[in-house]
Amino acid sequence: MEADIKSLIKMMAIVDCFSTLDRKLSAATIAKRTSMPRPTTHRLLRTMRSLGLIEQERERDQYSLGMKFFEVGTTVLQNMDLHNQARSSVESLARVTGESVHLSVFDGVSSTVVNRTDPEGTRVNTLFVLESSPAHATATGKCALAFQPESTIKRFLSLGLRKLTINTITDSSDLVDELNNIRRLGYAIDDEELEIGTKCVAAPIRSSSGRVIGGISVSGQANRFTQERIESLSEIVKQYAQTISARLDYYPSEHEETENLPPIADLRTAREAKGKGGREAADAGDEVKVKARRAS
Repeated sequence: MEADIKSLIKMMAIVDCFSTLDRKLSAATIAKRTSMPRPTTHRLLRTMRSLGLIEQERERDQYSLGMKFFEVGTTVLQNMDLHNQARSSVESLARVTGESVHLSVFDGVSSTVVNRTDPEGTRVNTLFVLESSPAHATATGKCALAFQPESTIKRFLSLGLRKLTINTITDSSDLVDELNNIRRLGYAIDDEELEIGTKCVAAPIRSSSGRVIGGISVSGQANRFTQERIESLSEIVKQYAQTISARLDYYPSEHEETENLPPIADLRTAREAKGKGGREAADAGDEVKVKARRAS
């Protein structure tokens, strides 16, 4: 029994290696990311392939998630309260703004899109999807992360901030500043941080307990998202997020403590703190030298 549980944990570690950015991986890459021996990795991959959890390309050492996850994911979506309660609001927001709308859930690490609605003239096209992206690079991810307990934020920062575009925030201190700003404004912006040419505006969605479980966003071509339009869209998106939260039985008056959160502390990683401390010491030393030269 204990051996079965250990094998299951290892399989889940393999599943976690995949994302929308890493759709196909070699056994060597999976072994490295999971810190498992290659023979163990190959054995688990064979088992997962027999269960439909993993697919392998013919004559190539390339693996991807199997269709079994699509079947399970579809069932999860159909049973998800957020998905069911938000659908009409998502479609309405797409019509009102004329832009694509994403409904996402947050798992502590990634922001996963579960509903994407695109405007098509007077109609909207809704797709039920499961696409995960690093939270720090998306508007929905950042607006969800901003309202999490500091322990969750600290754990997220410890995983590292992967650079996806030249605009992605990769410094912990900078991200903490961004999250504090999101707490103050009540919305987040993806300034071409996930994909160059696309900007997004998102607001958090809360469950009945007041916990932020995801977000709703409006996204479109960057040249259409001027600062003036972003400010206008932010108010609209926040209103829709509040409507969805109310449908999930969240009432602000009953959860006032979640509306007035204190600023997030400096949660830089030890490496960044050491690096910044060294730079500050060097700057201070340079300043002393300048003053000494002036005095002489």
